[in-house]
Amino acid sequence: MPIQTAAGDGALPRPGSSMRQLMRLVRYVLPFLVQLLPGVCLLASVGFLEAFRLMLLKPVLDRVLNPASGSDNILLFTIPKIDRPVYLQSFVPTHFHNVWTVVAYALVGSTILKGICDYAGTYLVNHAGFGMITNLRNDLYNSVLRRSAAFFTRHTTGTLISTIINDIERVQFAMSNVLAEFLQQIFTFLFTGIAVVIYGRDLAWVLLLFVPFIIYSAVKIGRRVRSTTRHGQDQLADVQNILHETITGNRIVKAFGMESWEVARFRKAAQRLFRANLRYVAAASISSPLMDIFGAIAIALLLLLGRDRIVHNELTPGDFVTFVGLVLSMYNPARKFAVFNNSFQQALGASSQLFQFIDTEDMVAERPGAKRLPRFAQSIKFEGVSFAYEGNGDHEECRDILRGIEIEVKRGEVLAVVGSSGAGKTTLVHLIPRFFDVTAGCLLIDGHDVRDVTLASLRSQVGIVTQETVLFNDTVRNNIAYGQPHVGMKEVEAAARAALAHDFIRALPAGYDTVIGERGVLLSGGERQRLAIARALLKNAPILILDEATSALDSESESLVQSALHNLMTGRTVFVIAHRLSTVRTADRIMVLENGGIADVGTHDELMKKLGIYRRLYDLQFANMESSSAVAQS
Repeated sequence: MPIQTAAGDGALPRPGSSMRQLMRLVRYVLPFLVQLLPGVCLLASVGFLEAFRLMLLKPVLDRVLNPASGSDNILLFTIPKIDRPVYLQSFVPTHFHNVWTVVAYALVGSTILKGICDYAGTYLVNHAGFGMITNLRNDLYNSVLRRSAAFFTRHTTGTLISTIINDIERVQFAMSNVLAEFLQQIFTFLFTGIAVVIYGRDLAWVLLLFVPFIIYSAVKIGRRVRSTTRHGQDQLADVQNILHETITGNRIVKAFGMESWEVARFRKAAQRLFRANLRYVAAASISSPLMDIFGAIAIALLLLLGRDRIVHNELTPGDFVTFVGLVLSMYNPARKFAVFNNSFQQALGASSQLFQFIDTEDMVAERPGAKRLPRFAQSIKFEGVSFAYEGNGDHEECRDILRGIEIEVKRGEVLAVVGSSGAGKTTLVHLIPRFFDVTAGCLLIDGHDVRDVTLASLRSQVGIVTQETVLFNDTVRNNIAYGQPHVGMKEVEAAARAALAHDFIRALPAGYDTVIGERGVLLSGGERQRLAIARALLKNAPILILDEATSALDSESESLVQSALHNLMTGRTVFVIAHRLSTVRTADRIMVLENGGIADVGTHDELMKKLGIYRRLYDLQFANMESSSAVAQS
């Protein structure tokens, strides 16, 4: 069986090729084809109308500025090969006859129509882009949130937040704002290119000389931009991780006077981000100057060749000026393509991390055909259970945390788990709701292997109260009813009363509607713990895990919490972890863990008679308490 890794759920898959990543991004657009396809058609119209407006240069120069030429048959262009003329009158109402009015109508009308198509097309393409990003962000969050505990051990909070926010932002910018402008410019380039061939004929082929150079430079620059973008995003994640640590732990920072040290650490991370950003700028900024050079050389060659054509009457001045205007118009999209390429490469670089998280194979996953676990009725049994995980390094040897655990806990029994720090107490109880999976043996609930049942049905029957109480920046009522928003107020109040929390809740400014701040910062430690107990009471799970639930409280708060815990434990199968051995004396059985194995099992009185590890821990703890009391009295 695979070894569980605290460093992650196994190695993340290598990022796929750029084309595969691009196709995955495109698949997210498919639900929005209803908006995307009309948007693309409208932006194609923008490109056509832009080329059409430039083609009006020929009738302006050859007819409007030459009154002697008359107003009949205003030639717009001649289709090559078949030599079929296309007249401007084909695009304007027949009641316009004067050459100026015909050209003016065509110019103003095409400009208004272009603006309408531009607005509508840009809106629809952005609608598809933002919709696609919303779905991608939702899938990423869903994927990350459902990962096992090992995944969050490997990836820091800053890295995860950076990926969900910053990497998504990079992809969003490319697939909405940039995509709309890219489509507009590529259609402008396409239709203008057709017009260039029509007006320049064989002169247009001169431009093909530059295509290999443009493609080669774009590919080389794009690769560099993609790699520097990924590096920059990683450095940004480091900055955000430091921010998260120091803001959430600001009291510890202040207590130890570490402000200067943390500021220095942040500055170093910011400097690394600064250098990464400069490397990106150095890679991306070269594209526009290169396109300027290619464009200048092309225009110079066209002017040289076009002059000879005019001298030999192969082109009219209007044809050549229109041709040059169209080439210059093509140059603008071509120059922007380098910028677009950089943006898309940034998106591909950012998306590699997104898809790595989405594709990560979770070691704690439901098996195909997993069944719903029936309501707990008999016992929880550990059969030869072992557990091991790797350290933070990818090449560290596996560390055994639990070895050969054999114990059965009957329904309604209270089992206390004691031992020195690092003995594996918390790891043991975390195997019950499958935060991790055993690496050997099996864990059975009523004879069902927990790996063969659905996670939802398993975890719905397990309540947890830990030393580090997790509360949300929401109302008291919503924190107690977390996961059960449908529960009525009477049930919430009943749970609060049983947890001895009702009185202090009523004293809050808005009672049960009081917002308690991030992690319940507006409440005391005992009040937070009683809210957590009320939450567990409301869940009414038959299996209860109490992990150091009172270790961080003062004597008065502990007394209240102990009374609330007594109410919570009634009628449930309970696993209690406590360093204070005085809190576990009333347990039905006490299991002593040492070096990952069971050292002893029995009641408090039985273990005290054996003079083993439990007796040693008990005597040591109470000797320390008596010593502290003597010092206080003196």
